Amino acid sequence: MNFTPKEIVAQLDKYIVGQTKAKKAVAVALRNRYRRSMLPPEERSEITPKNIVMSGPTGVGKTEIARRLAKLVGCPFVKVEATKYTEVGYVGRDVESMVRDLVEVAVRMVKDNKKKEVENKVLPIVENKIVDALFQNRRVTMVDVNRDALFEELHSGKCEDETIEVVVLEAPKPMMSLGGSEINLGSMFDGLNPPKHKKKKMTVRHAREVLLQEESDKIIDMDNVNEEAITLAEEHGIIFIDEIDKIIGKSQATNSADVSREGVQRDILPIVEGSTVPTKYGNVKTDFILFIAAGAFHVANMEDMIPELQGRFPIRVNLESLTKEDFKKILSTPKNAVTVQYSNLLKVDNINLVFTDDALDEIAEMAERENETNEDLGARRLHTIMEQVLEDISYNATGEHPMLDINIDRNYVVNVFKDKKKNYDLKKYVL
Repeated sequence: MNFTPKEIVAQLDKYIVGQTKAKKAVAVALRNRYRRSMLPPEERSEITPKNIVMSGPTGVGKTEIARRLAKLVGCPFVKVEATKYTEVGYVGRDVESMVRDLVEVAVRMVKDNKKKEVENKVLPIVENKIVDALFQNRRVTMVDVNRDALFEELHSGKCEDETIEVVVLEAPKPMMSLGGSEINLGSMFDGLNPPKHKKKKMTVRHAREVLLQEESDKIIDMDNVNEEAITLAEEHGIIFIDEIDKIIGKSQATNSADVSREGVQRDILPIVEGSTVPTKYGNVKTDFILFIAAGAFHVANMEDMIPELQGRFPIRVNLESLTKEDFKKILSTPKNAVTVQYSNLLKVDNINLVFTDDALDEIAEMAERENETNEDLGARRLHTIMEQVLEDISYNATGEHPMLDINIDRNYVVNVFKDKKKNYDLKKYVL
């Protein structure tokens, strides 16, 4: 987690084009967390994170910045939609469930780390169980079955797709939602009934995963896991609240579906300010969780938020609409560039796509023009255009032919969209 702000921005630049102000803001917020963790406990408790609110059109990178940030440092991260919550007293999810979701993520992260630590201990037990199942399989068709040979086959990966029958724990009952709370019907009776096992058919690959999880659970101390997860969520958790602008503004009609919007803001306030939320793993303090809010703010303004909530988001960042230059960079620069994604997909069917520079110029210009004349969808507009550009190639690719090199140049793109161009030319005559 010991990244400098410049290093954080450099890492984000690999995946997100532009939006330097937003990247700097989140980089500083993250570095301040590290700085705080280095202070003595008495000083640390006085310093709270400075929450961030980002405004900008859809598809310009708001969610991606927060997601990549959490992935970069391995923090528990949840993305929630503000519109999914209702004021206390209404049927629906209450705002405290975002903290419970964060703790679930933290528990899973800690448990996965513990599982890796004990994997070497439980792997021989798991392999023995799989070899036993393979032994039973082979005895049906073979007279002489050698267990040592089965171990060799297992280690060499020759039987990964073979179906075997193993004894596994029954899956817990699904969650049931009652109003705003969720109840796990299976966990209610865990202490009364012993865990049930059943025989199940699955591939060796799947059986290894399931049995590793089961055997690891027997060794891992879940009390320690829960304690570590709560500390991780409290000290390093990030909650991204999307579409926060959709809960801003007072509803005039009492029978409106938006009647509880301002109430949701009031309910979010104590969570962001710092409160204690009960979860099934223990109480969680939200004082040091970093909250990043985002919204397009087309209809409502940031100043329309209730003043108390505005004060809890001191860092405000405006993200700009994407330009032609930005679109071209998005098509070619990031590690997960759109063109790279489509090239990798079509390589499966023996198509090697090559995009010329003038083709990228044309696609970028078209994306900018579409966003100006229609709704501004940001980078998501590129997916729409790329799907149309590659529709014929994707449809006709079968993989039954040798590797083909296909150049996508400007003429190809223009030819695909020639009817669209006519529509743009006619628009200037429409009053």
